[in-house]
Amino acid sequence: MSIPAAGTTKGKREQEREGRLRQSALGLEAEFTLTLDGVATPPERVFKDPRDFLRTAVMHRIGTSYHLPNGGAVYFDTGVVEMVTPAMELERGVAIRAVRSLWENIELVRADLDRWQERTGHRAQLAGFSTHYNVSVAERDGRRLDRLARLLTYVIPVPLMVLAANKRSTGIGVRPRVTRIEVTADFTPDAALQVAAATFIAGVVRRVARWPSWSLAELRRRRLPVIAGFEPRAHTSRQGWLAKDHSYVRNPFTTSPDDMVWTIDPPDSPQSLRTVARRIFHYFRWSIARVSDPFTLRLIRAIFAGRATSLLDLPDRPATYDDVGRLCRWNDVFPARYLRRSRYERVLMLAIAGRPVVVAGHEYTPTGMRGWSQVVLQRHSDQRQRVIAVDDLVRYLDRWSDE
Repeated sequence: MSIPAAGTTKGKREQEREGRLRQSALGLEAEFTLTLDGVATPPERVFKDPRDFLRTAVMHRIGTSYHLPNGGAVYFDTGVVEMVTPAMELERGVAIRAVRSLWENIELVRADLDRWQERTGHRAQLAGFSTHYNVSVAERDGRRLDRLARLLTYVIPVPLMVLAANKRSTGIGVRPRVTRIEVTADFTPDAALQVAAATFIAGVVRRVARWPSWSLAELRRRRLPVIAGFEPRAHTSRQGWLAKDHSYVRNPFTTSPDDMVWTIDPPDSPQSLRTVARRIFHYFRWSIARVSDPFTLRLIRAIFAGRATSLLDLPDRPATYDDVGRLCRWNDVFPARYLRRSRYERVLMLAIAGRPVVVAGHEYTPTGMRGWSQVVLQRHSDQRQRVIAVDDLVRYLDRWSDE
C-alpha cells in the first residue's frame, strides 16, 4: 500500500486526478439561499464562517468549509450556503444513501440555525436553490470529458425536467470536471424525487461514458429523441453547457409535460416532454436499474407514464422550496437495507471523528481530509503525517469500527 507524505503541493487538476477513487462513485451538492427576517441575505454578511452558528462541525476541511459528523460538509460559496455529501460507491440503492446524507446535513444545519435564532431573536430560512449530481467517470484514451458532457446535454435534460424541475426553472446543466461529470439542476424539496433524479443521472452517465464515441452522431445512430431546434448554451459558471428555457422553441418548464407540441429528431409525430422522457428512459432502463432500488425504479416509471405527479404538473413552484428543513424534510419511505452506510461513508465518518486506526502495525489518528478520497493521519510513534487513500482504509473498517 502506498502511503505518501502529506503536504505535497500540486495543481488542483493534478490533485483531483491523483485523488480519484478507485470505484465509480456518486456525490451530491446542494445550494441554499439564506433569508434573514424575510430578506434574502448572503450568509457572509451575517456569519464569518459556518462555525458562527454550527455546533456540530467537527473538522476543518478547506477555506470556510467544515466537515459534519455524518461525513458531509457545509460552507459558504458566493452568497449561498452549500452542503456536500461524501462520495459513495456506485451500487444498487446508492442514490438513497447519497440523498439521505444530504438531508442529514440539512437537518444538522437547520437544528443549529434554530439554536442561533433562539439566541439572537432573528428568523433564518433556507431556500432551496440548486442540486449538483456528481458521477465519477474515467478518462478514455486520453480524452477529456468535454465531449461527453456536451453529448449528455442532449440526453439528460428532458427526463430530468420531468423528474426534478419546477415551473420557475430556467435550466439543466452538464459540466465536465477532471474525473467526473456534474449535472446541475434545481434543488428538489422532495427526497423521493431527488433520489429518482440521482438514480436516473447515475445510470445514464455510466452507460454513455462507455459508448465507443462521444460524437453527437451517436444520438441519431441510437435513435434517441432530441427536441428539434434545441441549442445548448454555455454554462453560467465554469465550463459546460446548459439546456435553458430559451434553448428551446418554447419554454419547456412552463409548457404542460403532457402537451403534444414538440417536434423531435429523428422525425416523428409531435411528442410531449413526458413521451420524450419515457423513450430516453426506455433506452437506458437496464443501466438505471443496476443502480436503482425497486421503489425508485417504480417511481421513475410512474412519473414518466403520468401515473405519479411531476412538479411540472403543479400550477407553480411549491412553497416547500422556501423553508427547507421545516416545510420539507427527509421522506422515510425507503427500505432499511438501502439506508445502511456505504463503505466510503463509514471511513469518512470514522476519520472525521478522529478515531485511531492501526495500519501496517502502526497506530494513527486521523487529523484531516484531502478532498474526499484521502485521509491525513498522524502516526503515534513519531508524529509524522501520512496520507492514505480512502480505498486503502476500507479494508480496516471492521477493526476500526470496533475500537
